[in-house]
Amino acid sequence: MTRILIGIIGPGEPATATETATASALGAAIAQQGWGIVTGGRAAGVMAAASQGAQAAQGWVVGILPDATTEQMSAAVDIPIITGMGNGRNVIVVLSSRVVIACGLGAGTLSEIALALKLNRPLILMLGATELQATLQALTAETVLTADTVETAIAQVRSHLAAG
Repeated sequence: MTRILIGIIGPGEPATATETATASALGAAIAQQGWGIVTGGRAAGVMAAASQGAQAAQGWVVGILPDATTEQMSAAVDIPIITGMGNGRNVIVVLSSRVVIACGLGAGTLSEIALALKLNRPLILMLGATELQATLQALTAETVLTADTVETAIAQVRSHLAAG
C-alpha cells in the first residue's frame, strides 16, 4: 500500500509565530487523517513546527534534507532523506507530495510553489502566500486554492485526493 504524503512548505528561520503555530496545527491535522507529511526536514520554522505537530499526533514525517548530513535535521523527522543537493532538494519535496500546502512565504517557499505549478501538484496557499493566488492562477490550468484555516486546508486536501 502506498502511503499518502502531504507536503508542508514555508519559511525556515524567518517564520513568524503565526506561521509556526499554523504549521504545527496543520501537521497534527494531517496526521489525524492518517496521512504523512513531507517537509524540508530542517529544525527551523515551518518545517520544524509541522514535523513536531505531526509527531505529537502520532503521525509520521519524511524530511528531505538539503545537506549531506543530518546535522540540521528536526528531531521530529522519522524518515530523513539526505540529498546533499541544497535548494535543489525542493523538487524532491514537491514530487513526493500528493498535495502541497504553503504555510507562509519565503524565497525557498516561492521556489517550491513554482515547482508545484510546473509539476502539476495541487497547491493550497495559507497565510501570506494567499496574496499570490491571482498571479499564480494565471500561470497554470490547475486550480490554486487558498485556505484561511487548517480545517479548510484539510477539506481541500480530501477533495483533491478523492478526485484522484
